[in-house]
Amino acid sequence: MSDLTEIVDSLENRISKLLHKYEATKQSQHSIQEELAILKLENERLSEEVKNSEKRIHTLKAANAMLGSNDYKKETKLKINGLIREIDQCIVQLSE
Repeated sequence: MSDLTEIVDSLENRISKLLHKYEATKQSQHSIQEELAILKLENERLSEEVKNSEKRIHTLKAANAMLGSNDYKKETKLKINGLIREIDQCIVQLSE
């Protein structure tokens, strides 16, 4: 009978340890999921920030081109030619 009692005690001990490990794993999973959600939000924020920075870069390049920067002479000429075409179209429309 004592062997049976020892086996039952051993099983109870193992089950208790497994339940404890299960709860610890469950808590760990919950905290990891929270961290994942936070990191996803941070990733979205940083992606939006990158998009805004790229827009600012494009705007600054266009401004440099309009100001006649030596680095962007070709772009400046193309932009001026485009503006001249637009002005010509406006004059034609006003003449009609």
